[in-house]
Amino acid sequence: MPGRRIPPLDQPPRRSRIGFRERYDEIEARRAALVARLTSLGETARRHPGYRRAFTLLNATFRRSKLAQRLAILQAAAWLIDILEKLTSIT
Repeated sequence: MPGRRIPPLDQPPRRSRIGFRERYDEIEARRAALVARLTSLGETARRHPGYRRAFTLLNATFRRSKLAQRLAILQAAAWLIDILEKLTSIT
């Protein structure tokens, strides 16, 4: 067939996509890191309403969502944790 490319025999075929389990484990590791960041905040941050919302994002909302949506939820939680860290460093 004209225009058809044949891969070289000395190189194994590349696997361009990572599997479900690898993505799942990576996202769970990110979630665990964010939970650790959140729990390390001081008492001032724990009294803030955003603290409870961040925990809700990292637990209930995260568990209810599909795998494709979980990364966006982690980004939202990370943003909220950043805000809480900035608020507590100011006061």
